[in-house]
Amino acid sequence: MSMFKKLLASVGIGSAQVDARLEKDSLLPGDTVKGEVHITGGDVAQEIDEIYMYVVTHYEREANDTKVKEECTLVKHRLSERFTLQPRESKVLPFSFQLPYETPLTMGRQPVYLRTGLDIKNAIDPGDSDFIEVRPHPLMSKVLDAISHLGFQLFKVDCEYNRYLGRKYPFVQEFEFRPTGKYRSRLEELEVIFFLRDGELEVLLELDKRARGFLGALEEAFNLDERYIRIRLTDSDQNRSVANIASVLENMIDRNIR
Repeated sequence: MSMFKKLLASVGIGSAQVDARLEKDSLLPGDTVKGEVHITGGDVAQEIDEIYMYVVTHYEREANDTKVKEECTLVKHRLSERFTLQPRESKVLPFSFQLPYETPLTMGRQPVYLRTGLDIKNAIDPGDSDFIEVRPHPLMSKVLDAISHLGFQLFKVDCEYNRYLGRKYPFVQEFEFRPTGKYRSRLEELEVIFFLRDGELEVLLELDKRARGFLGALEEAFNLDERYIRIRLTDSDQNRSVANIASVLENMIDRNIR
């Protein structure tokens, strides 16, 4: 019977189970991910080589004129060394690690999730996945509110492969806005990319100008209609009003689309 149970456990029947329980599942980039991993032994004793935790997201990449989704591991956290889990034994292991500042926000359909698993030799590894809500950092919220204050509406949020702008990871998260106010006749769209670090936020704004006449159409054809603006904010800017930040952005946009 014991050999039969071991055979079943090797294909996942009567094997150990793992369940990650987050202290909070709504976080900011740079926050600490905390919780406990609950492990329950199966029908037979099993050697657990390690317990691993990944924070995973997806981004889109163009290949052969088709967009494909690729998975990106943002962080890997190893929770334990090798140990033997006895039949029906229960273990609770606390975990704590930092969510990277580059973690994309879970706006639109962008997923971020915690994947937890047991590495068991010669057996199917049991696992558990938990979605994490990633909210905007306060500085990001200020900028997003300021852009809305200027009459732009958020149209799309997605993560795109970009080997030029991607830093720690091969993608950037793009926030695409459409103008509804005074910029409606002057801009096609405004794209925003955030680069968050400890105590600082760098914002890259891409202005896509509307083509006007022959020269405008020529600029558009050669992608010369796009202009870039950079702005840096620090933690001290959290005390600035949305209207103040909007005024700064408005002046920078106006200077670049004349």
